Amino acid sequence: HVCAMMREVGVAVGIVPRYPGVTSALGCVMADMRHDAVQTLNQSLDELDLPQLSNHLTELAARGQQRLDSAGVSFVKIEEQVVLDMHYVGQTHTLQVMVSPGQLSTSGIRQAFEAAYLEAFGRLLQGPAIRVMNLRYARIGVRPKFDLSMLAPKGAGLVQPLGEQPVYHQGRWFNAARWDRLQLPVGAEVKGPAILEQLDTTLWLEPGFVARVDALGQLLISKESS
Repeated sequence: HVCAMMREVGVAVGIVPRYPGVTSALGCVMADMRHDAVQTLNQSLDELDLPQLSNHLTELAARGQQRLDSAGVSFVKIEEQVVLDMHYVGQTHTLQVMVSPGQLSTSGIRQAFEAAYLEAFGRLLQGPAIRVMNLRYARIGVRPKFDLSMLAPKGAGLVQPLGEQPVYHQGRWFNAARWDRLQLPVGAEVKGPAILEQLDTTLWLEPGFVARVDALGQLLISKESS
């Protein structure tokens, strides 16, 4: 009940996707695929076993790639993220520090930590040792970008209502026009009371609201101007 919810929360404009009933499924098809893994280290930065860290990364990368390959999906490229959970000894909170392959040395990791800490808290601490608690690794399969304009209506011109249907709303009856929502061209406006029908959902547009089709085929719903 899109319009009623908008009125209750005071939102000026609501958006209804082109295919609201399957939007989540479309997102799964279009989204990049990502696999995350965590390895506990719990070592002082000055005593960090860098060869062991490198081995952990190699293992996590291989496992992540195996999972991406098993999905049977084509990717335009593979990306990876390396993050270390770090803190000054004596602090209870950790800071997630992203490091690049070129920073996987004691001095490089220290530099990355100090830059992240300075940005987060505005100052560095002098004296406490730095500890590396966890290694976080993400391997990301980047999918081709989907042009949402492909979902936009292709037709043009006026579309006639499918008919009328009585609707009981807030204590009274209304004769609501029925529309084939997917046939409405870009720029078309429908005023409530109206019913917009499509295979994956039905939208009730309350009296006093207007729906306009944007360039991507979405419905922009707003309060009708008085």
